[in-house]
Amino acid sequence: MRRVFLIPLILFVALAGFLAIGLTRDPREVPSPLVGRAAPPFNLPRLAADGANAGRFSPVDMKGTVWMLNVWASWCVSCREEHPVLLELARRGTVPLVGLNYKDSSPDARHWLAQHGNPYVLSAIDADGRVGIDYGVYGVPETYVIDQAGVIRFKQIGPISAELLQTKVLPLIRELQKS
Repeated sequence: MRRVFLIPLILFVALAGFLAIGLTRDPREVPSPLVGRAAPPFNLPRLAADGANAGRFSPVDMKGTVWMLNVWASWCVSCREEHPVLLELARRGTVPLVGLNYKDSSPDARHWLAQHGNPYVLSAIDADGRVGIDYGVYGVPETYVIDQAGVIRFKQIGPISAELLQTKVLPLIRELQKS
């Protein structure tokens, strides 16, 4: 009879332990299997400011450069939150910032950039979200730091804050640029 009461108690304690551990973790720091691996290849059309076909973009174009890939969309509320941080980063010129316009219409994306400012050296159009799937995008915004060899070194889920940029992202970029 004692064993019957112990089983639910043991299960409850185990479940409570897992919950306690989960509550101490930062939900934006989801481990990514891509960190430390080569950035998935793609070849997408660029979002041109005037709507004309401005060519295509591939991560191979950035080989030899430390760069950031920021997944964004005009319909993304959190993208508005991080946008001033990205504009400041672009103004500094520390690192090339490439946009990946995710599941968005090109006219809406161009209008959004015209209205809020364009921090990107270029934006590639991922209209159907297939590249986002390859990169393990949970939702927008997401940001990746990619080194000279094309290896993903950092992934941020959610908006980049000024604090995160100063304490984690920029030190990592400076370290990667030295090597």
